[in-house]
Amino acid sequence: MIYAFDEVTSTNDLATEGDYRHGDVVWALSQSAGRGQRGHNWSSRPGENLTMSLIWEPKGVSVKEQFFIAEIAALAIVDTLSELGIEAKIKWTNDIYVGDKKICGVLIENRLSGAGVARSVVGIGLNIAQSEFPEWIPNPTSIKLLTGKEYTPEEVLAILYAKLMARYDALAEGCGNDIEQEYNSLLYRKGEEHTYTFPDGTPLRATLLRAERDGRLWLSSEGKEHGYHFGEIFFRI
Repeated sequence: MIYAFDEVTSTNDLATEGDYRHGDVVWALSQSAGRGQRGHNWSSRPGENLTMSLIWEPKGVSVKEQFFIAEIAALAIVDTLSELGIEAKIKWTNDIYVGDKKICGVLIENRLSGAGVARSVVGIGLNIAQSEFPEWIPNPTSIKLLTGKEYTPEEVLAILYAKLMARYDALAEGCGNDIEQEYNSLLYRKGEEHTYTFPDGTPLRATLLRAERDGRLWLSSEGKEHGYHFGEIFFRI
């Protein structure tokens, strides 16, 4: 079921605190305190973009395999954009890029129980109709800017929801290996050499190789391969 609100502080907060079930969506026209990864704020003009959170209650996804949740969410967004005529890539872990511009951000918050994932809140901010952005956002784009076409959040939500649940069903049916391979095939800058940055600002020139099931990103630099967890290495755009 889709629960629609005019304004909330954060759809992820509401989805986490409320009594929502598997497959439910919390959707808001506006967020007063939208959140992104690494504590960043998410900026979106009211009514112009899609800001939502989806609840999944995974079956059989272990703590060690929780990166599957990020993979299927990212793939569903790429599926949606493809249907709208946009070829997108996945910037590890789950931002969605078109060229070097960001069109969508994802914030996933998992609740663990024992050795498994009991509940996932998948927060998605997808730029639809916005054509002007604050100066502090470095590289944004939107469906309207890319295609020149007008879509409403309701139209895009209907497509995205179907893609999200289809990807979830594939995971539940045991298609993990296929999901992992497809995710890697769509990685932004895969096989390319670029400069990355460590948290202290130190640069690293490296080639992006792959992402693995534990969520690590593997880079090759000066003939050596190394895997990095989220927050240990950053892209330089």
